[in-house]
Amino acid sequence: MRFVDLLRATVLLSLASATLLAVAAVLIANAAGDQRLVVAAMGWWLVAGAVGAWLGRRLEPTSAVATALREAKTTTTLPAMQQGRIMLNRLWPLLAATLVAASLALLWPQIAAIACGFCVIWSLAWRHQEAAVTAIEERDGVTFFVASTSPVGPVKLVRTPGLRREVPQGAI
Repeated sequence: MRFVDLLRATVLLSLASATLLAVAAVLIANAAGDQRLVVAAMGWWLVAGAVGAWLGRRLEPTSAVATALREAKTTTTLPAMQQGRIMLNRLWPLLAATLVAASLALLWPQIAAIACGFCVIWSLAWRHQEAAVTAIEERDGVTFFVASTSPVGPVKLVRTPGLRREVPQGAI
């Protein structure tokens, strides 16, 4: 699986998780007649959106992404393409947190509302990482793939030759 695809999927699945948790929190709070929770949750989500936008304002890779790119092993062969397995291997904490928060929301809808805010922060903070990695790939003429690793270890990348893009001097 290409690293940029994993980054894109992380952002989109974080937003999907936030949406699911927001719907659960609002529906359960409305069913219980707790309008204060809905208003407080909306305030938290606005704050979370501002925090995530502020954290994700940089266009360069974060230190974790830069370290993974720097430590990528170079190879001339493509790694095994196991997108589903790699996504589950890397994004299982998001899945687990979403399932736990959604389950606990049946008793305490505040948990889903709070978890939704953290998913919003995460997705907005990571929104520019895919573009940063794409820029590095185009500049260096390489493609980064996610290697199969332990689900609890750091992500490991494999660097393969790609197509280098030459930009004329007057085009910038």
